Amino acid sequence: MLRSFSREADHLVPADALRVVAPVAVATVDGANALPAPTPVRPVWFDLVSPELRETKEVEASLGIALPTRDEMEEIELSARLYQEDGAEFMTMTALAGLDGDDPVKTPVTFILKGETLVTVRYADPKPFAAFLARARRGNGLVCSTGETVMLGLLEAIIDRMADVLERCGNEIDAVSREVFRTRKTNGKLVGKAGDKEKSSRDLEGLIEQIGRKGDLLTATRESLVSISRLVAYHAALEAPSRKVAKDTRQRIKLLQRDATSLGDHAQFLQGKINFLLDATLGLINLEQNQIIKIFTVASVAFLPPTLVASIYGMNFQSMPELNWAIGYPMALAFMVLSALLPFLYFRRRGWL
Repeated sequence: MLRSFSREADHLVPADALRVVAPVAVATVDGANALPAPTPVRPVWFDLVSPELRETKEVEASLGIALPTRDEMEEIELSARLYQEDGAEFMTMTALAGLDGDDPVKTPVTFILKGETLVTVRYADPKPFAAFLARARRGNGLVCSTGETVMLGLLEAIIDRMADVLERCGNEIDAVSREVFRTRKTNGKLVGKAGDKEKSSRDLEGLIEQIGRKGDLLTATRESLVSISRLVAYHAALEAPSRKVAKDTRQRIKLLQRDATSLGDHAQFLQGKINFLLDATLGLINLEQNQIIKIFTVASVAFLPPTLVASIYGMNFQSMPELNWAIGYPMALAFMVLSALLPFLYFRRRGWL
């Protein structure tokens, strides 16, 4: 799909609605008024979303450039993502779609600046594009006079979206942290919502899944922020010696670099917290497993003396005085119960049970 937008009073309108500049009557030599030929308006922004070959050729013919293919956009080496060709800047970043859930989709987005015109090539529809376009068509204080300002506005919308995602992710990580450390053992008993070991183990397994999803989201977000930082730094380095840049544009570029860097640091901090929670959750699972093994071990030791007594009196020797006792059987049972009870009381007193 190809969408094109032109500038009208510093906001964007579809190019189909503004094909020509309205002609103004001018006076000729003989005093008559004549209307000059309409002046075509070149779009400020070509937005290609999963473009067809015909649409790609149309934009290439209009600007005299060769658009990168999807395979070329997905290359990870820096020289294939940030370069100049045919008098245009080609800058590719990693954007994220589907950020409302925990399974974002990474997709490359290429920004191409040729003169005053911007071309964006993408194969997904991240929400910042729709949000920026809605604001740009209303005006809302946005300046969309050139393709560069449109690109900066898009990057600002993407970074704002990343900030919202990191804020939401941070709150959810705090909730997971409270969930991890809410169930503790007091005097040998579990306290908290998870009343038994089986339910507690299931809760911890679910928390590990949540932690893994948050970790994937943070990794993808950080990768996108790094690509934005490189894109903005590359654009700033190119335009600085080539032409005089407006003060507000320089300021917006510096703010973009600062925001991308600070959000990247915050994502790294959250990633460290995720790693800590993962280690803590695995540690709790190991503690529960050790507790189960300890119970089995203590039970085995407690029942060892009764087993020994039963083994002794299960021997078939002819000369065994206890065989003739009338109370031999009850005494053997009592001795087995007592030999099991004494280790149990000892273990309880030592706090092993």
